[in-house]
Amino acid sequence: MVVVVDDDAANAASVHKILVREGLRCEVAADGNRALQLLRRERVAVLLTDLMMPQVDGFSLLHAVAHTSPATAVVVMTAYGTVETAVEAMKQGAYDFLTKPLRRAEVVRAVTRALERASLRRENEELRDELARAGRGRDVIGHSAALRRAVDLLEQVAPARTTVLLTGESGTGKEVFARALHRLSGRPGAFVAVNCAAIPETLMESELFGHERGAFTGAVTTSQGKFQLAHEGTLLLDEIAELPLALQAKLLRALQEGEVQRVGGAHPQRVDVRVVAATNRDLEAELQGGRFRADLYYRLAVIAIELPPLRERGDDIAALAHHFARRFAVQNGKGVLPIAPDALAALQAYPWPGNVRELENAIERAVVLARGDAIEVRDLPDRVARAEAGARELRFAVGTPLEEMERSAIAETLRLTEGDKRRAALLLGIGVRTLYRRLDEMAGAQACPQVGEFDDATPD
Repeated sequence: MVVVVDDDAANAASVHKILVREGLRCEVAADGNRALQLLRRERVAVLLTDLMMPQVDGFSLLHAVAHTSPATAVVVMTAYGTVETAVEAMKQGAYDFLTKPLRRAEVVRAVTRALERASLRRENEELRDELARAGRGRDVIGHSAALRRAVDLLEQVAPARTTVLLTGESGTGKEVFARALHRLSGRPGAFVAVNCAAIPETLMESELFGHERGAFTGAVTTSQGKFQLAHEGTLLLDEIAELPLALQAKLLRALQEGEVQRVGGAHPQRVDVRVVAATNRDLEAELQGGRFRADLYYRLAVIAIELPPLRERGDDIAALAHHFARRFAVQNGKGVLPIAPDALAALQAYPWPGNVRELENAIERAVVLARGDAIEVRDLPDRVARAEAGARELRFAVGTPLEEMERSAIAETLRLTEGDKRRAALLLGIGVRTLYRRLDEMAGAQACPQVGEFDDATPD
């Protein structure tokens, strides 16, 4: 609905007539108080208001709209001699202004643009609410079997106080899982995240446990550490494998005793913290190499949840892509665009070595660059767009031997990846060593490229 606010009855009636002829639902308010009543009672898309009115003027209405109906677009009307006042109104949030005497074409054009703006604002407001509701529930998007197993375990252990170890490749969403775990736990304290790889070793102890004033050069005040900041909440120790051995011992003590001692402090401080550790490394291998304490490992890995890579979650790619497209549309003040079928095919054909984080970045880029009515292949990063261009469908007759189908699948995938065996293994859903073993077994077959035919890489 459009509301026209003007104490000049003749002008208000003229504008009302113009808008009704355009097929718009329109109400007239003779003063600002009547306009405020309509704003509280109706869903007003556009408010077309005079600035100079007794009692409640146009500036007061602008202020009211900002607080009670932020999706409403305001167009102000002003006389020729007060254009500067109209400009000031736009600085305070008005979408557009018209100068009197009003011309029909200008009124229609301004209101049409304002309606489009109001529609976008309303859509973004609803999406923000929807995303906020989703954030209060589960952040983990997807329904694939691989993801479901991890989520089921997460939901099962969330109410407990035990430590949790999240493992998985970079970009699989370990922090998202940790935040979901905290939310589901019902713990009243804060969620605090620390990246152990991003903090210099000399500052790590102070970062985790805090320090007293004068404990070291530059310690001009007493400071709480992350453990105390996360009291009664959850502390995520990301990249835990990067923690120096000396600090591993102090972390173990904090976990066992439920207390921390600030650098330079004389007395320990009690803390109630649920610790979640995360890593993309094989901690058992780190343990065997003497780089990680066995006692700390067993303390952290009471419950271990392995997050699947995105290549094992093919059924989730479309859901994640649409989720990110909606989120970044809201953040950038744009309308939500659908993802074209060929673009979706490219997203599903690409192996996503960077996992969910790489997909998120690709969709953000696409939302920003999209200029049509949908997100197209041209809006995606080149490496992703090429996946769609090179995708192949293999067909086999009933009764074709499995060995022959496997040979053809490997050969076609290697052609698609231009001999990149690591990427080929990702597309095939097998390990690189497994691919090399298959190639060795097929080395004598004419239908399959030989090991080394494409590149000189050695298995890792």
